[in-house]
Amino acid sequence: MSIWEQWAKIMGAAVGSSVVLAGCATSAAPSTAELALVSPPQVPPPITRAAGQVRVSLEATEWRGRLADGVEYDFWGFNGSVPGPLVRIREGDTVDLHLKNRANSLFPHSIDLHAVTGPGGGGAVTQTPPGGETAFQFKALNPGLYVYHCATPVIPHHIASGMYGLILVEPAGGLPPVDKEFYLMQGEFYTQGALNQKGLQPFSFEKLLAETPEYVVFNGATDSLVGERALKARVGDRVRLFFGVGGPNKTSSFHLIGEIWDRAYLEASTQWVPNVQTTMVPAGGATIVEFKLDAPGTYILVDHSLSRLLRGAAGLLVAEGPDQPEVFKSLQPGAGSGGH
Repeated sequence: MSIWEQWAKIMGAAVGSSVVLAGCATSAAPSTAELALVSPPQVPPPITRAAGQVRVSLEATEWRGRLADGVEYDFWGFNGSVPGPLVRIREGDTVDLHLKNRANSLFPHSIDLHAVTGPGGGGAVTQTPPGGETAFQFKALNPGLYVYHCATPVIPHHIASGMYGLILVEPAGGLPPVDKEFYLMQGEFYTQGALNQKGLQPFSFEKLLAETPEYVVFNGATDSLVGERALKARVGDRVRLFFGVGGPNKTSSFHLIGEIWDRAYLEASTQWVPNVQTTMVPAGGATIVEFKLDAPGTYILVDHSLSRLLRGAAGLLVAEGPDQPEVFKSLQPGAGSGGH
């Protein structure tokens, strides 16, 4: 038996059962706090409580939605968004993780959280059929920002359909205060049709194996962070971005055109380095970056593997406020557009 067949057997062993429950009671104890979740690019507020016992409830969902203008795709995700919500907990928390799979789903789903110390990161005990619910308990031992994703075979198919998100384990003393926090993830979509070919585009297993995505996007679609959906802040704000790569295959060269990361927490550890222009984020990895907005304008978030800009990997951050000529001013403007 190949290593892949062994892995598929381990992760798929529970698919036929209606409920798999490991490590916690079927209902939360009264002292267990249910965590409120919000959709990206929004972020739950910083934690002010001490470590305790919390419950996180996620739901695997399947839906047809917009991938690009005139292009539809059959997404799979958590809580109806790509990426799923950012889960914010504290170092030392005991977490009861409950996963439902919506009754109208066509496929089983599960969750592997990279913040979990235990078999499959939870994936081995959360293989959940349509209409089912599973749960397990884990201790948040290591602070940092971690990816979670579906771990149901064929795993890269589930991830490439949108089943990923981030879980933040705040250090015991919390993170330094900032003015704005936002959440975004990069992911790939492998469609049978060519880039921008109109209509419903089915998933392409052949392109997945060849690692040749038609779309590389932020937050599940092209133009997901432009116009009314652009990130917004003001001059003088300190901004923190929680950024991850769902993948399933490509590494991101994460960059903000016209700004420098004052602090980059490399690979989302609790240690940061100063004055970083571009930070490398692997598939299944994450980073935290912080910066002060010193001048007004529109700033472009990109993967600096820049051909991916044409495949959708771009977003906007709009900084409002008065001009700061001591920081930046135009002396003799040219014609046309510029930038990277």
